Amino acid sequence: GRGGIGVYGIEVDEKTDAVVGMVCINKEDKTKTILVVSEKGYGKRTKLDDPETGEPNYRITNRGGKGVKTINVTDKTGGLVGLLDVTEKEDLMITCVSGITIRMAVNKISELGRATQGVKLIKVDEGDSIAAITQLDEQEEEREFDEAELVAEENAETGMDVNAETIGENETPETTKGGEDTGEKDDVAPAEEV
Repeated sequence: GRGGIGVYGIEVDEKTDAVVGMVCINKEDKTKTILVVSEKGYGKRTKLDDPETGEPNYRITNRGGKGVKTINVTDKTGGLVGLLDVTEKEDLMITCVSGITIRMAVNKISELGRATQGVKLIKVDEGDSIAAITQLDEQEEEREFDEAELVAEENAETGMDVNAETIGENETPETTKGGEDTGEKDDVAPAEEV
C-alpha cells in the first residue's frame, strides 16, 4: 500500500556505496548502449550484448541481488556518477561541480567491455568532480555561410535588388554643379520613402 516501505532492488555492500541511477531497457533494441561516467571524468559505452558471443553483458539477476559490475572503480576514476541508455544519434552533456559544462557526441565515446575503467571524457581540475550527466538530442550542425551568401539571403528576404545601391540614413547624395563633379555636397534633404 501507500505506506509500505517497498522491497530491495539491489543489495549495497559498503556504507559508502549507494544507488546512483537506473535505466529501463528493451532487450530487443540493439541501438541502445549503456553509458557510464565517473566523478573524475572517465566514461564509456557498453553494448547490452557481447557482439562476438551474443551473450548478454548485463545478465538478469534476482531482486535484492548484488548485480553485475558496470565500471571498474579505482582512485584514478573516482566513484560512479551516473548511467544512461543512449543511442549513437544523441549527445552527452557533462556538468562539473565548479560549473564547467561540456557537450559531446555519444558516438565519439568508446565502446568498451563491462568491467573496464573507461576513457577520459573531460579533464577535471584538482578538487573538482562531475556533478551531473544528461543526454540530449543530437545538435544539428550549423551551416556556415560566407558573407556574399548572407547578403544575398537578406536581400531576398527584404525584396531588395542585390545590385541596387542604397543610401544610408545619415548620408546625402552628392550633387554636381553644371554637370561636373565638384566633390562638394549641397544641403539636400534625403529622399523620403513612399
